[in-house]
Amino acid sequence: MDQYQDVSFSFASLLRQHALFRPEAPALTFEGITQTYRQLNDASSRIANALLADGVTTGDRVAVLSKNTPEFFEIAFACSKIGAVLVGLNWRLAAREIEAIAADATPKLIIASQAEGTLLTETVRNYSTLQRVIELGREYDSWRDAAPTDDPTASYIAQPDDVCLILYTSGTTGLPKGVMLTNEGMSFSPRIAKEAWGFVDSSVNLVAMPMFHIGGIGYGSSAFCSGGHTVLMRGVDPALILRTIADYRVTHAFFVPAVISLLLNTPDVQSTDLSSLGLIVYGASPISDAVLRQAISVFGCGFMQAYGMTETSGTVVSLPRSDHDPDGLRVHLLRACGLAFPWTEVRLIDPKTMSDAALGDVGEIWLRSGQVMKGYWGNPQETARTISVDGWLRTGDAAYMDAEGYLFLFDRFKDMIVSGGENI
Repeated sequence: MDQYQDVSFSFASLLRQHALFRPEAPALTFEGITQTYRQLNDASSRIANALLADGVTTGDRVAVLSKNTPEFFEIAFACSKIGAVLVGLNWRLAAREIEAIAADATPKLIIASQAEGTLLTETVRNYSTLQRVIELGREYDSWRDAAPTDDPTASYIAQPDDVCLILYTSGTTGLPKGVMLTNEGMSFSPRIAKEAWGFVDSSVNLVAMPMFHIGGIGYGSSAFCSGGHTVLMRGVDPALILRTIADYRVTHAFFVPAVISLLLNTPDVQSTDLSSLGLIVYGASPISDAVLRQAISVFGCGFMQAYGMTETSGTVVSLPRSDHDPDGLRVHLLRACGLAFPWTEVRLIDPKTMSDAALGDVGEIWLRSGQVMKGYWGNPQETARTISVDGWLRTGDAAYMDAEGYLFLFDRFKDMIVSGGENI
């Protein structure tokens, strides 16, 4: 554990802190309805008690299958309060793939929207390990609201190595693997939010990435880390994104390059008041020089590139806003993914010799950090292939490094297609 990290960190500890000291501050807005920190804390306590009443205990999995909805955060905080593990299910997958993931994760409960719930086959619904499926809407509301608001603080004391999230990532071969993220790994989120992204308690964060993705639940938690305001969108709607930025005076947002392109091609982009924007973080796939230059000009705010993956609990390398100068002497840095965070070690390994690549030569990115996953759920063989005995994560990404430590992505050592910010 890094000497600056809070060994008692959990998502629940964040919410409890802000509910105590900033109870009436806006915490989460969705489709015009805002919950304060007090209301979000009470809702999560109700759900935590409802989960306990249904027999969910520390280490049990609770899966969510839905497009973005505020209930996702309620459930995430609730699971953290009792030590249950939140599993984000990818609604972009086919029903047979959801079936395989559910068989692997063995959740005790699945909470699903009416629309995405159609992906749950009868086989899934009849798994012996699944106690029940709860549909978002009236059933979920009744289940939640019947439980008391008392915070179940005595039911669980968070430990750094406890798994809090399992997010499934598509690999190059075989079925998606369940990435186990711990309280320790996610405890770096407040540092990233403050030190890299510049979040404060007055920040307003727009979140449109899907919650089953680390860019959704990970970056999407940034405002909560500082006591700021999260504005959640069901999905990507370029015109609505622009209106939301103007209406809520959004200060921060994360977009994949494809979404940035869509926004630049939206008719209202030139006439919308985007002056509140302070920072746009981008990543998950390459961005063209032309799109980045146009975005810097049109949005008129800071830009930072983020490099990371599900296995690293999110961003571990970032290109600072000061290096986003299209007309400066260091314009070549716009092609870099950036510098490693101070608590992250980076090596580039020649896959033929398994030794460190020479400066400027291409090698596979290896990372070591407290952010690295615990492993793949139920898959010790793949875990051993991915994490060395001394803690280095083999990313499969090819890159080279310059003399200043800037990392430049070159290719993939593993064949991969990127679609919508996801590896396929």
